[in-house]
Amino acid sequence: MSCLILNCTLKRSPHESSSELLGSQVLSALRDHGVDGEMIRVVDHDVRFGVTTDEGDGDEWPQLRERMLAADILVLVTPIWLGQPSAVCKMVLERLDAELGETDDDGRMLTYDKVAGIGVVGNEDGAHHVTAELCQALNDVGFTIPASAATYWVGEAMQGVDYKDKEPTPEATAGTTRTLARNVAHLAGLLAASPYPAE
Repeated sequence: MSCLILNCTLKRSPHESSSELLGSQVLSALRDHGVDGEMIRVVDHDVRFGVTTDEGDGDEWPQLRERMLAADILVLVTPIWLGQPSAVCKMVLERLDAELGETDDDGRMLTYDKVAGIGVVGNEDGAHHVTAELCQALNDVGFTIPASAATYWVGEAMQGVDYKDKEPTPEATAGTTRTLARNVAHLAGLLAASPYPAE
């Protein structure tokens, strides 16, 4: 099985990113369950605003979408800004809206047999709110969300410590990362063996 992690940090490479760290930890945990994958920092690509599969004029979303459709698992990792998912994450969700109109020969969305997970980091509260927004959006566009498919870390309110500055990784977050990996890998295997029925 394979996984694509879309890192929705606002920071371009090679700047350090707490989202990058959490995403890399998710990838490592997935490998323990036989899942290979890659992480892409969305902001490093010229992804245009819009709600179609291709906005034209050099839009690089079609290449990212191709990788997403080739993977069994999609994980969105986002920082929290003002209690919300990042603008990059919201743009990704808007681009995924196009999947509502993309179907296979049996009338099923191309995302139907794919599983999604979520990673959230921030130095303020909001992880549950952000997770709820992403769960609803990903489910709407055809992804299946397993039990406990989110991992997160938030620092103390009004402090300046980032996840990437925490050493060692807090065990609570490490534990939810392991659970996310185990459950998304398990459900992806089940859906691969028994896809959703046709319309």
